[in-house]
Amino acid sequence: MRFSLKWKFTGFLALLLLFAIGLLSFLILQGVSSNQRREMEQSMQQQAAVAADRIRQLYVTGTQVDADVFMRLQGPALARELGNVSGMRVILYDATGKEAGDSLMMADKPDVRGTLPFALQNKIAYEIHGDTLEYLSPVQSDQGQLGVVHFQTSVADRHLFYRSIQRLFLIAGAAVLIVSFIFGLIYMNKQANAIHALKKATERIRRGDYLAEPSLRRKDELGELSNGIFEMNLAIRENVRSLREEREKLLETLDKLQQLEKRQKDFIHNISHEFKTPLTSIRAYADLLQMYPDDPALVQDAHASITKETGRLYDLVERVLHLAASEKYAFDHHPEEVELMELLTDVCSRMKGKAEQFGITLEQRLEPVVIVGDRSNLMHIFLNLLDNAIKYNVARGSVAIAGAKDGDHAVVRIRDTGVGIPEDQRELVFEPFYTVNHDRARKSGGSGLGLALVKQLTLQNGGEIRIETPETGTGTEFILTFPLAGKDGSEPLLRLPQK
Repeated sequence: MRFSLKWKFTGFLALLLLFAIGLLSFLILQGVSSNQRREMEQSMQQQAAVAADRIRQLYVTGTQVDADVFMRLQGPALARELGNVSGMRVILYDATGKEAGDSLMMADKPDVRGTLPFALQNKIAYEIHGDTLEYLSPVQSDQGQLGVVHFQTSVADRHLFYRSIQRLFLIAGAAVLIVSFIFGLIYMNKQANAIHALKKATERIRRGDYLAEPSLRRKDELGELSNGIFEMNLAIRENVRSLREEREKLLETLDKLQQLEKRQKDFIHNISHEFKTPLTSIRAYADLLQMYPDDPALVQDAHASITKETGRLYDLVERVLHLAASEKYAFDHHPEEVELMELLTDVCSRMKGKAEQFGITLEQRLEPVVIVGDRSNLMHIFLNLLDNAIKYNVARGSVAIAGAKDGDHAVVRIRDTGVGIPEDQRELVFEPFYTVNHDRARKSGGSGLGLALVKQLTLQNGGEIRIETPETGTGTEFILTFPLAGKDGSEPLLRLPQK
C-alpha cells in the first residue's frame, strides 16, 4: 500500500505531538502523586506523634501498672479522646496486638492482619483500601512498646483531585492533538498540491514539452527554477519557526504547571495557618466555659468572642471558595481606613480567653490612630503576633500592646516577657518554615509560617516590621510601622510600661 507524502508527514506530526503530550502528562502526574503521598505521610506522622505523646504522658503520670493493664483500662477513653482531637477513627492495640480501644465501637473492624505485625515490631505501617487509609504507628515508652495506635481516615479527596488532573490532561491533550492534526493536514495538503504541480511540470520537460511560463505563479522554488533553492530555504525556515513556536508553547505550559503546583502548596500552608488562630481562641473559651460554667460574665464574653471567631471562619471559607472558583492563589487586597485603636482592642478581646488560659496578663496602651489597609489582613497580623506572644511566654508573664502616632506613621509595639529571640535569628524567623526552637514549636503547634505570612501581609499594607530587645527585662518586642491615613500632625512615640 502506497501512502502519499502529505499523509506521512501528517501522521508523523500527530505521533510526535502524542508522544510529547503523553510524556509530559505522565511526568507531571507522577510528581502530583508523589507529592500527595509525601504530604499524607507527613500529616499522619504528626498525628501519630501527638497521639503517642498523649499516651506516654498518661502512662507516666498515672498509676504505675503494667503496659497491658494500662492499655486495657485507659484504651477506650484514650481512643475516643484521640479520635475527637484528630477527627479520624482511632483504634488502640496493646503490645500483644489485642484491641484496647476504638473511637467508633459500632463500626466494622478493619482488616489489619498484614500491617499490625509490623507495627508491633516498632515499625510504621500503612495500607490503602479503596478510599480508606489504615495507618498504624507504634507507641514506645522507657519500658518498651506500650502498644499501637491505628488511624483510619478517608483519602477520597486526594484520589478525586488526582483523577480530575488526569481528566484535565486527557481533555487538553486530545484537543491539542486534534487541532494540530487538522492544521497539519491542511498545511501538508497545500504543499502536496504544489509538489504535484511541480511533478507535472517536470514530466512535461522530460517529454520535451518545455514550459513557456512558470507552472506556479508564486515567488518560491515552485515558481522559478532559478529561485528554487532560495524558496526552499524560506520553506525550511518557516518549518523551523513553527516547530520553535510549538516548543515555546510546551515550555510555557510546563512552567505554568510548576508555578501552579508551588502556589498550591503555599496556599494550603497559608490557609491552614489562617484557620488555626480563630480555632485556638474558640477552643480556649470552650475550656474556660467547662472550668467556670456558672460565671455569667464569662459566658457572655465567650459567646461574643466565639461568635466573632466563627464569623471569621465563615469568611475564610467563603474566601477559599472564591479563590477556588477564580483559580487564584493570593488573597484579595481591599484597603480602607482602619481605626487602629478599635482594631487592636478587638484583637485583645479575642485573645483574652487564651491569655487567661495560659495565665498571661494583657496590658493595653492605645491611642486613636487611623491608617489605610486591608482590615482582614491587619487583623490576621496582630492576631498572629499576639498569639505568639502568649504561646512563647513564661508562666504568669505579661504581654503589652501599644499603639500611637510617630510623625507620619503609626507605630504598634507588642512586647512579651518570654525567653526572647537571639539577635542572629531575628531576620531568619520571617523565613517560611523557620522556627527558633523546633521542640517548642512542635509542642505549641507552630509550623514556621506565621511570621512569614505576617511580614508578607505587613509589606502588602505598606508597613514595616522589625524585632528588638525590650529596654528592661527579657522577652521580645515586635515593632510595626504603617503610614497614616492623613498627615494631621505628630505625637511622641508611646513607651510601654516598665516592669
